[in-house]
Amino acid sequence: MSSKSQKNSLNLVQRPRRLRRTDALRRMVTETHLTVNDLIYPLFIMEGENQKVEVSSMPGSYRYTLDLLLKEVNEAWELGIPAIALFPLVAEEKKDNAGTESYNPDGLIQRTVRAIKQAIPDIMIITDIAL
Repeated sequence: MSSKSQKNSLNLVQRPRRLRRTDALRRMVTETHLTVNDLIYPLFIMEGENQKVEVSSMPGSYRYTLDLLLKEVNEAWELGIPAIALFPLVAEEKKDNAGTESYNPDGLIQRTVRAIKQAIPDIMIITDIAL
């Protein structure tokens, strides 16, 4: 280290935490602000009626049938969550290398998007075709 840089260094034993002293100060200087407007609610859907089944690989997450999913989406919308991401459970026999189920107008994801948009036109929907 040169003598010039040694002259300018502070040789602090303890780092000053001036910008962390109070909650108000921390909030004022924070670089990232996360609000409900930034949230996307991931939802898992399946065929059937009146079913809510826990996803075994993700405790606390559930697959919903369309009827129950609509209630869940409405509740999220009322809480101010502006977007959802849909992940369908597509039967293996409907999967192929061309992804033809993604073009099926009566497919699970297509029916789900239509039903949600009919109920809540302004909600943003992100989809996965799970093929």
